[in-house]
Amino acid sequence: MSAAPLPIALTCGDPAGIGAEIALKARAVLGAEVPFFWIGDPAHLPEGAAFSVIETPEAAADVPDGDLPVLPHAFPRPALPGQPDPANAQGVIDVIARAVGLVQDGRAAAICTLPINKKVLKDGAGFGFPGHTEYLAHLGRVERVVMMLACPELRVVPATIHIALGDVVRVLTPDLLEATIRITDAGLRRDFGIAAPRIAVAGLNPHAGEGGAMGREEMDWIAPLIARLQEEGFDLRGPMPPDTMFHPRARAGYDVAVCMYHDQALIPIKTVDFDGGVNVTLGLSFIRTSPDHGTAYDIAGRGIASEGSLVAALRMAQQMAAARGV
Repeated sequence: MSAAPLPIALTCGDPAGIGAEIALKARAVLGAEVPFFWIGDPAHLPEGAAFSVIETPEAAADVPDGDLPVLPHAFPRPALPGQPDPANAQGVIDVIARAVGLVQDGRAAAICTLPINKKVLKDGAGFGFPGHTEYLAHLGRVERVVMMLACPELRVVPATIHIALGDVVRVLTPDLLEATIRITDAGLRRDFGIAAPRIAVAGLNPHAGEGGAMGREEMDWIAPLIARLQEEGFDLRGPMPPDTMFHPRARAGYDVAVCMYHDQALIPIKTVDFDGGVNVTLGLSFIRTSPDHGTAYDIAGRGIASEGSLVAALRMAQQMAAARGV
């Protein structure tokens, strides 16, 4: 008889955002299909929420399907929807670290993170990281990770992320692009069970430079880098014109698209599946997924936030754990 799968640790995110309400909705949708537990302050859950407090992650399996399993983590202040409180910032940070510790100790299969507000964490607790991903890399003791956005129809990886468009040419280097491709290839093999990932590499310039008429980066170093990695055995294609690589027929030819900057990657996936996209961090020793949206303070507490992306993120975390044999 096989052992029950380990549950996923779901961090609470910003208590003033939509995290708690969509966690409850996700539990209602998933039931026992995807075992997970929420780490946070039970007092931050909406009034009348169906939940059961657990003392250990293992106890999540014994909670009735209709209840959200809650591993309690006390916060100093109440949660007011739409009104972030810097006094709760350290609690948010500590919950993330606690979840990572549980995965590293083999007591959870993966972590799924609900949205945070980086400015609130910086103002309230001196948070010294640009975002969630960099903090997770720090906790995992790795220097470089890759952000992938995924849905059933498309996976995309931006080589540069939250920087001004004018800075992309300076930041995007051969070393960065090569590392991004290598981490992406390894992640698809380990976490998605794809034995030989097919990776499409977008061009930087319109029409992938059009032979140098619209930019020389493709000719000068992107195409030579791709050729060198192909010689090593990577299944790469490109540089591909960004405006023709995301229609359905083109998408059928690759498993992931490595893009050069934020919007080049995120516009197509949010157009294809706005509610179901999942943020995945590749390159960590543990599995991390997240819904692809923010705290949504403007609708927090109104009960109208969609749980679709969180449900997809939890399911993907479970699939990745199965691929790793966790």
